[in-house]
Amino acid sequence: MKSPSIDCPKCALPLEWQSFNTPDMTRCPSCATPLRVEIFPAFFGDPPASEAAGSLAVDNESGCYFHPQKKAIIPCALCGRFICSLCDIELSGQHVCPSCFETGQKKHKIETLENHRVLYDDIALALSIIPMIFIWPTIATAPASIYLSIRHWKSPTSIIPRTKVRFFVAIFLSLFQITGWVILISYLATL
Repeated sequence: MKSPSIDCPKCALPLEWQSFNTPDMTRCPSCATPLRVEIFPAFFGDPPASEAAGSLAVDNESGCYFHPQKKAIIPCALCGRFICSLCDIELSGQHVCPSCFETGQKKHKIETLENHRVLYDDIALALSIIPMIFIWPTIATAPASIYLSIRHWKSPTSIIPRTKVRFFVAIFLSLFQITGWVILISYLATL
């Protein structure tokens, strides 16, 4: 398959890749016409298998890279492919195509995409409940649970909205355990 090329609009000589995507105007090596050429990286990539089927609905309009029969509405912010409204994925104001989204998700390259969150409210609640089985660890885990609850009060909880009930329960149980330890230690000190 022949690699694509960009020709000078005046003399039709193929342009060198060094003249692409420069901030200033460049000149054609043959006719010295001032040019500014902006090329998206997807221009040199292989088209997907779905591009063979269908044609553009209207002439003189760009078609979607993944659905050539659909009108493209915006280029991908990462690779530059033109995408339709069906393929458009918006992440913090950036429009991304499905393949860049999948690549970014697998390789953790998209900074605004959260794949998981630490559930500090569950950790604080576990620190206050589980050690109660053995009693003795609560002397260390109760203050740790209170610290964790206060420290991560404003941290994002789950991707699904949750309330602060787990933090409240963890703080209440931890204060109850600390009170128990204070009473036990003061009782043992008076013997």
